Amino acid sequence: MSTHLIDGLGRRISDLRISVTDRCNFRCFYCKSADPMNYSGHDAMSLEEIARLARIFASLGIEKIRLTGGEPLLRSGIEKLVAEIAAIPGVRDVALTTNGWLLPEKAQALADAGLDRVNISMDAVDRAKFTEITRTPDAYDKVIAGIAAARRAGLEPIKVNAVLVRGMNDDQVEDFATFAREHQVIVRFIEFMPLDADRHWTRDLVVTAEETRRRIHAVYPLEDFTRDTPSETARKYRFADGHGEIGLVAPVSLPFCGACSRIRMTSDAKIRTCLFSTRDHDLRPLFDRGASDAEIAQFIRDLTLHKEPRHHINDPDFVPANRSMVFIGG
Repeated sequence: MSTHLIDGLGRRISDLRISVTDRCNFRCFYCKSADPMNYSGHDAMSLEEIARLARIFASLGIEKIRLTGGEPLLRSGIEKLVAEIAAIPGVRDVALTTNGWLLPEKAQALADAGLDRVNISMDAVDRAKFTEITRTPDAYDKVIAGIAAARRAGLEPIKVNAVLVRGMNDDQVEDFATFAREHQVIVRFIEFMPLDADRHWTRDLVVTAEETRRRIHAVYPLEDFTRDTPSETARKYRFADGHGEIGLVAPVSLPFCGACSRIRMTSDAKIRTCLFSTRDHDLRPLFDRGASDAEIAQFIRDLTLHKEPRHHINDPDFVPANRSMVFIGG
């Protein structure tokens, strides 16, 4: 039997996203974690269970693991978990998506534990607008300090994820391009997806990747360059004068489902085969009855065979889900 995790369409699944908590200290309007009613009240999976699952997934050919949330740096013992995952044979990339608030205190310890890189969620470079979006006072300066701390710790390349919403922060596009050049980070512009806790998503609010590319290109000429792998979510562009790059993630206007290599774990031990899945697959019953690693691995293989061929955002009858945007990762 192949050690690779393959879905029913022959796509190799090599990337795992693990949410280590559903809590967050920001209240971004577009995210599930913005609503405290969505909190489970505790982190259902222990660190030991998360590490065990990471080892099982690695035995199935998972090579890249990203820790997400909520805000993963709120999880006590996150450095220990990073160290355990980094030590797993076959795992060649350990990353983390964070809002950056706690990075000034934690970046070096995370790097020492074996973390390779970070993505930092940041939806405005204007201080007042950033506060409006996150609904968290004094957050901007902490995030800027977090970027600097990540660089000192060697957690590079540093990617800054910006979710663009028309009428909210679409006026930040050109300023973000300047920010990328000046701060030596890769800004990844992400189309607004129907995951918002307030259920305000409509297609009219989506700023497409092509619109973003045109606007930046008019100020800072861009050159397309090849993605590292076909399954990479971002379309990559470098500034023609050599001063850095940007990425465009277009799940709405240019879906990348055909090359999807991702599978996701929620903090309460459920597997999600697609970010927009309408059904989760609960591992808790297997834990509770003392299932072996081999049994859990077979369960994962079986459900992966039924991974969705594509998402249904563009279907006329699509109903927005209450999901966490940080699962997009990258």
